[in-house]
Amino acid sequence: MDLGLKGRQAIVTGGSKGLGRAIAEQLATEGADVAICSRNKDEIEQAGKELEAAGVKVFARVADVTDPEQVVEFVAQAADALDGVDILVNNAGGAHPGTFETLTDEVWKKDLDVKLFSMIRCSREVLPHMRARKGGRIININAIQSRSPDPRFFATSTNRAACLAFSKTLSLELAPENILVNAVNIGYVLTPQWKNIHQRRAPEMSESEFFKTMAKAEIPMGRFGTPEEVAGLVAFLAGDKASYITGASIDVGGGMGRAL
Repeated sequence: MDLGLKGRQAIVTGGSKGLGRAIAEQLATEGADVAICSRNKDEIEQAGKELEAAGVKVFARVADVTDPEQVVEFVAQAADALDGVDILVNNAGGAHPGTFETLTDEVWKKDLDVKLFSMIRCSREVLPHMRARKGGRIININAIQSRSPDPRFFATSTNRAACLAFSKTLSLELAPENILVNAVNIGYVLTPQWKNIHQRRAPEMSESEFFKTMAKAEIPMGRFGTPEEVAGLVAFLAGDKASYITGASIDVGGGMGRAL
């Protein structure tokens, strides 16, 4: 299926590894020019070099999406390097396990900043570029917990619900301008952050045993997802076949979540 992404320009935050890297690679494979950012210089430079193998323009820079000035600079540089912006994938984020009683004010603020406010900042900066082209796509990578809260991930459940509300409200405001906004809610997907969760929650278990136990208890399909399984949906939402989809909230979690 031709998704119509050839020659489009996309920005993917948190694009050096894991889910963001898989999304950037999928978009590049479909023919889109890609700009990626992350906070790790070595990782972002390596990812940029490898993405160039797809034969598209690649712009890879260090940027911290919790810093407003860095966001402004990165989006401006990316738009200049790629000659515009058609697609934004707000992927930056991370899981902060913890119950209400264990989470400090500092953790709450950092979690909200990297999740909700990174979406706000990046979306604000790409709008002039999308308006210049009379349309665009904003795809916000969110979490199953945004609609199906889990007290073990208290901050994620609360802040991702705010991200979901942001996505829906922005979609209503921008729909008349043909700028489509959708949310992709992921469940348990094998990314580097899950290795950290494993070490914090059950270091006595092997990695494979931990993931197998988690999947059996939490996921109806009985396994973790892969970044590529999420990236395929993101590419679809970014392409021509999804031209009448906005304000949607789509779960990619192997059946996780109890919300209708």
